[in-house]
Amino acid sequence: MSRGFLFVATFWLEYGMRKTTPTLTLALVASLFLAAPALAQEQAPPAGANAAPAPEAQPPAAPVPEAVTQAPSNPPMTGPQILISTSMGDITLQLDSVRAPKSVTNVLRYVREKHYDNTAFYRVAKGFVIQMGSFDANGKGRGIHPGGVPLEANNGLSNLRGSVALGRSDAPDSATAEFYINLADNTPLDHKADDPGNTTGYAVFGQVTSGMEVVDAIGQVPTGDNGPMPGQAPVTPIIVKKVTLLK
Repeated sequence: MSRGFLFVATFWLEYGMRKTTPTLTLALVASLFLAAPALAQEQAPPAGANAAPAPEAQPPAAPVPEAVTQAPSNPPMTGPQILISTSMGDITLQLDSVRAPKSVTNVLRYVREKHYDNTAFYRVAKGFVIQMGSFDANGKGRGIHPGGVPLEANNGLSNLRGSVALGRSDAPDSATAEFYINLADNTPLDHKADDPGNTTGYAVFGQVTSGMEVVDAIGQVPTGDNGPMPGQAPVTPIIVKKVTLLK
């Protein structure tokens, strides 16, 4: 209630009542006190005028990144490189003469003898491997050295996509000039963990370092029966023009 209102009310009660009738006096008093709450509300500060401001909305928490699973890979390889020039493009292989010395020595002997020149990729198993070695575009085989290469599958290298391994028959030490390039991770071809020696698996001895797109393109060609592996021979022969030792 304002000080002005209190002064007027007090003055009237003290002096005005002397000159008014009782009925008029009661009516005026009632009207003054009924008006008092309205005047008080008009002069009261607006609600929330002194209240603290509402806190600003906080940005959402940053999402926690999911763990990234690293794709399996073979360790770096040390040794010479060879270049396979084909009718569909070039493929470069890094050989590992540290982990697979006998396998690498065997392949390099055939390279130096030009055994692979003018042969063909005679096997295309889609989503699995492509293979070359001792057969030309007509499916005619070439002579190989007697005896086989001691199996080196227990060397810490895995048949992962892009790796290169020696083909063999059922006997562990039967590999010769044939080798394949993995189109996918083919770990069932690896040395078995319960084999304490070297009697299981296929020996990885290298890795494609350039030309994997050529490998993949070869792996998609139509196949037929005109080759040593029926159903997996390219309909249009993939010629291996030359294999060269780079360093």
